[in-house]
Amino acid sequence: MMLSNIMTFPVITANTVIDFIHRGGPIMIPVMITALLAVVVVAERVAWWIGLQRRRDPALLESIFAALEERRIDEAKTLAATSLDPVISMIHHGLHHHHSSLQGALQVSAGLELQKAGRFLTAMDTIVTLGPLLGLLGTVTGIMGAFGSIGATELAVEKVTGGIGEALIATAAGLGIAIFTLIPLNFFHARLAKLQFDLEAAATNVEVLTSSQPAVPGAAAGTILS
Repeated sequence: MMLSNIMTFPVITANTVIDFIHRGGPIMIPVMITALLAVVVVAERVAWWIGLQRRRDPALLESIFAALEERRIDEAKTLAATSLDPVISMIHHGLHHHHSSLQGALQVSAGLELQKAGRFLTAMDTIVTLGPLLGLLGTVTGIMGAFGSIGATELAVEKVTGGIGEALIATAAGLGIAIFTLIPLNFFHARLAKLQFDLEAAATNVEVLTSSQPAVPGAAAGTILS
């Protein structure tokens, strides 16, 4: 019986949430829009990174490096052709650099992959900053309302406490948005840095493997990777 009393938690219903938003004042409208945007962006990025992790294929990447080391360029192209791994896709694009240098083709492809990985990070960074600022704005308007009630001819205690409550709710909501977004934002930045390192390391390996080996007899220089 005592354990059941300790483990009881308040039940959050739709009416409770609506009442919470209503007591937060008008500033809660942009705050809730920002919160909704944060949830959508974080969910999209989480799904994208999970999908990327499933597409990574280290074994195939090693097979491609082995083929390049043995100067089997056509086999390396074939292995890389159907992979969805961004690192292997970069290599595939580099091996088909008909109109540019190998290094330039790898850089362009790596840049495109990093652009996909860094999508919405600027929006998340903006949300982290905007959430507390909206909460602070709600704090100011709530306190202003409370002091306005104090100056009235008939002092309404409910209006004063309502203004203070509005200020606290807006502040809590803004900080909650920032905290909710900041943790995944830092995680995504770390994953982006890791992906950038993998792309740069793979590009360096491709350049070394395709330039250090002697050309196939009878093949003109510069046509090996065409």
